[in-house]
Amino acid sequence: MIIGATLGRYFSIRFVKTILVVFGTVFALVYTIDFVELMRRAGDAPGATAAMMAQLALFRTPSVAEQVLPFAVLFGSMATLLQLSRKLELVVARAAGISAWEFLQPGLLVAALLGVASITLYNPLSAALRQQAGIIEARIFDNPSRATGREIWMRQRSPEGQAIIRAEALVPGASTLTRVTMFMFDDSGAFIQRVEAKEAHLRDGFWDLRDARVLTAEEEPRSYGQMMVASSLEPAQLKESFTAPDAVSFWSLRETIERTERAGLDARPYRLHYDTLLARPVLFVAMVLVAASVSLRFFRFGGIAKLVLGGVAAGFMLYVATELMEDLGASGLVETRVAAWFPAIVGVMLGVLALLYQEDG
Repeated sequence: MIIGATLGRYFSIRFVKTILVVFGTVFALVYTIDFVELMRRAGDAPGATAAMMAQLALFRTPSVAEQVLPFAVLFGSMATLLQLSRKLELVVARAAGISAWEFLQPGLLVAALLGVASITLYNPLSAALRQQAGIIEARIFDNPSRATGREIWMRQRSPEGQAIIRAEALVPGASTLTRVTMFMFDDSGAFIQRVEAKEAHLRDGFWDLRDARVLTAEEEPRSYGQMMVASSLEPAQLKESFTAPDAVSFWSLRETIERTERAGLDARPYRLHYDTLLARPVLFVAMVLVAASVSLRFFRFGGIAKLVLGGVAAGFMLYVATELMEDLGASGLVETRVAAWFPAIVGVMLGVLALLYQEDG
């Protein structure tokens, strides 16, 4: 049975308000902590001001706060149901013949819609702000952050042969590598030369190397202020291939995956992030079901504190399971689709099982 429109709208508004309040509180807390940390780092950066640090913290916060969205849904749903129970509104609803499955419909619908909005609207915004934050941070602190968390390795083919490229970092928002080493081979695989450069800017059809040094087996090392090396890579392909997955918009992930695979690079992190985003609405629904399983007890029966702690523990265990499956998916031990969807589906099943035991058992 579908709940009435008026009552459903009332419950939906309560769920939305509480979840947004919880998320806003976490957002403000993350922003404050990050701002304080950036102000501490600003002491070592000439020209850094409080206004610049405030802007940088504001750009960095959405991507961090996005990680706690499932917990905002969990705690917001728990708070909503506990308030409705404390004010006896759920008692009145039950007395009117409305079952728990019916008055949970608005919460489940709100969770699903928030999940869709988070991946189609919030995620692109947070990804764009994170990329901008990387550019600002590199400019202020003169320290380009590593895009992959490790050294960058890639292989390229060109009319001159093939090359293996190693770089220390990719400058955020640019097609520029820092501290580059190129091992160049001919078409038969014979080693030709090794090229070291402070920076390598990828242009259309070639690498523009700065402060380059060429080493061969037959000649003395030679230094060049500027040097060009042919390349089959595209600047957009380079920027997208080594951008952190959570800094890529949901709408650009499919194209990024295709570009990365065409370049012969590992696209598993991007595929895992894409599948995780697709599973987010189901994960939010699971959080509402988990919240309901510990929040529908009547206040006069007591034991509310233990149930709330149980809900927090269940949410934490679901988070641990999600992180574990993501690690397995990133390492290739589990398919990315399985790693992304398994925690959400198991959470839904356990929440339904707990509610069936409480309401119908």
